[in-house]
Formats: sequence, structure tokens, C-alpha cells
Amino acid sequence: MHGFLTAAEWEALALSFRVASIAVLCGLPFAFFAALLLARTQFRGKALVDGLVHLPLILPPVAIGYLLLVSFGTRAPLGAFLYETFGIRFVFSWTGAVLASALLTFPFQVRAIRLALESEPAGLKEAAQALGANRWDRLWSLHLPLATPGIIAGMVTAFAACLGEFGAIITFVSNIPGETRTIPLAIYTAIQSPGGEMMAARLSALSIALALGGLLLAEFLARRAREATGQGPLSR
Repeated sequence: MHGFLTAAEWEALALSFRVASIAVLCGLPFAFFAALLLARTQFRGKALVDGLVHLPLILPPVAIGYLLLVSFGTRAPLGAFLYETFGIRFVFSWTGAVLASALLTFPFQVRAIRLALESEPAGLKEAAQALGANRWDRLWSLHLPLATPGIIAGMVTAFAACLGEFGAIITFVSNIPGETRTIPLAIYTAIQSPGGEMMAARLSALSIALALGGLLLAEFLARRAREATGQGPLSR
């Protein structure tokens, strides 16, 4: 035992944090530009793109894990190409857990950032254009700062959601100790093991605390970011 958790439980916790951190950071640039596209442009097929972005929210995680498996498995065309050409292997690896988590929590980041972008005061974009700001100037000096509350809220919410992902990870990368066994998979393993009830209870309590803490932190940081950017506290 190492305090409250055993060595195996600490290992699962550390892996969960690593997977969630990398998944959120890798997904953030794509989420920002997807949110910017949906919030600031009109184009044919926008409803379809919006639906595809949010599809992971309604698909069973196991189905997403299966689609990843048949796409990125070492015998799948794409997976075989990546492995043979670049030595990149997602299946049965912690990097695959990152990919699955990033895909499933991508909509959380897009939605939070999009809401922040859509709440920009009317006329700011036109005023910036009148002052000679080009598209990139507006991105870095206008859209990005004003979207900061949404970026922070989306990142923290997605991080908390990554910590709880189970179905896609176990389907895509299996349940390998030290490699893909995150907290939810450790809970599942404990439930299936004789005498593992206490371990399951500890990890479940930890999961609840992390999820609740993540949601509270997202609200706090987003509120502070709104105040820092002059948007004021969130109205209720």
C-alpha cells in the first residue's frame, strides 16, 4: 500500500492522468478551429459537419472502439501503413487510449469553445476589420482571447470525461496492466477479481471525487477567465 492506494492503483491513476492530459492537448487545436468554423461561417452541409462533430456524444463508446480497431489495427490498411512506415501502433497501446479518449471528448471542447465564440459582442469583428485587422490578426487578438473561458471550460470538462472513459478504450486497446489499464478498467478488473471489492470501492470513490472536482474547477477557471477578459461573471 502507498497510503490510500496500492501500487497498482497508483499506476492506473498515473496512466489515466497521462492519457487524459495528452488527449485533451492534442484535441484542443482541432476543437478550436472546428468551433471557429461552426460559429463564424456559413456553408453548405454545415448541419452535417455539426452532426459529425457531436456524433461521439450519442454513439456507444464500444462502437467507437470497434471502428478504431478496424481502422487502426495492425492488419487494417491505415493501421498497417502507419505501423510499417512510421512505426506508429495505436492498438493495444496507451497511445491508442489517447486516440480513443480524444475522439470521445472532442465534442466537449468544441461545444464549450463555440458557445464562447458565439457570445462575442456584436460588431467587434466588423470594428476590427474597419481598423485594418486581417483574418489572422482577428484570430489572435480577438477570437482567441474572447474564447479563453470556453477553452478552459472545455479542456477541464474533457479531461474529467477522459478519466472516466471505459468502453472505447477496452475495445480498442484491451486491458493491459501498466499499458492501457486506466482507472475505469482497474475498477472493472477489481470487480471481476475475488476479494477486489475494496479496491473497486476506493477507485470508484476516487473517480467520483475527480469528476466532481473537474466540473467545479472548470466552472471556477471559466468564471475567472471571463472576469479577466472583461466579460463578467456568468449570468444565471
